[in-house]
Amino acid sequence: MESRRLRATHLPERAGLIGSSVREADLSLRLDGAGHGLLDTTHFDTVRFPPPDWALEAFSLAAGDGELAYTAYRGSDEVRRACARPVSELLGVDVDPGRDLVLTAGTQSGLFTTLSALVDDGDTVALADPEYLFVERMLRFLGARVVRVGMVDGPDGPQLDLDALDEVAGNGIRLLLTSNPNNPTGSVYTEETIRGIAGLAVRHDFLVVVDELYCRLVYPDVPFFHLAAQPGMAERTVTMLGGSKTESLSGYRIGVVVAPPEVVDAIEQVMAMTCLRAPAYAQHLLTRWLVDDREFVRRRVEELRVIRDLTVDRLRQVDGLVVRPGAGTAYLWP
Repeated sequence: MESRRLRATHLPERAGLIGSSVREADLSLRLDGAGHGLLDTTHFDTVRFPPPDWALEAFSLAAGDGELAYTAYRGSDEVRRACARPVSELLGVDVDPGRDLVLTAGTQSGLFTTLSALVDDGDTVALADPEYLFVERMLRFLGARVVRVGMVDGPDGPQLDLDALDEVAGNGIRLLLTSNPNNPTGSVYTEETIRGIAGLAVRHDFLVVVDELYCRLVYPDVPFFHLAAQPGMAERTVTMLGGSKTESLSGYRIGVVVAPPEVVDAIEQVMAMTCLRAPAYAQHLLTRWLVDDREFVRRRVEELRVIRDLTVDRLRQVDGLVVRPGAGTAYLWP
């Protein structure tokens, strides 16, 4: 029998908008990669874009050494040292491998362990709307009061409503949770939006958890701004990263969380109770991630752009359907 805590994650109040509870919608999607007669755009990435050759090579080398089966809760010291420099270059901030990095069992686990470490029952959390399917379910499981902050349309695609965020934050929030590029709109936050979020976080003194899983799947000529690099945000930002969508590493279940040391310490405690550590052999893929994958990612973005443009052209032939091409990810927003 389900606990009341778990039943709360079904979000039955959303049925008026989407026609079913979120749990029922989740089950109907059957996100198992099989397609079931439809084009499964959630999982087609690993078929159309298989992982680079070095992924299996790095995994196999690690798996051949039994001493690597157990690591620190926050991940292998060797791996964290290897990926700290490219992560620092990516985000534009200094990342200490011992203090600011924790390896998780995929970004999904990173989200859950981070929220479990930071959110108490009754805390108010601002959530971008729309946002990734499972995030609000996680927050409800933790007993948070969720306040949705909508998007406003603009020339660069949907952007977080900063005026609405200011109003919500003025009443007191524990943190803001959003993704950039946004899942599911495919929108990339402009410099104005990123600076606005940072300014509000500093003024109202709240944390921001930002899922940047798609930050390298941004189309050419679209600038990308990392929130952690904004003034005053290194100590207020928790950034989710990984290769699941960029290098098709989903099956290896490995993610990276960059956060202030006290947040990393808290996440480590949750991981110790839930999964002990990220998959130990898979962790070693991160020694090649962000280093040996640049040409792979460049080709992937170009091919995604071709697929996106073809799809948009076909959909725009449907009367009454307006489609905005995303600036990043493989998503469209009809």
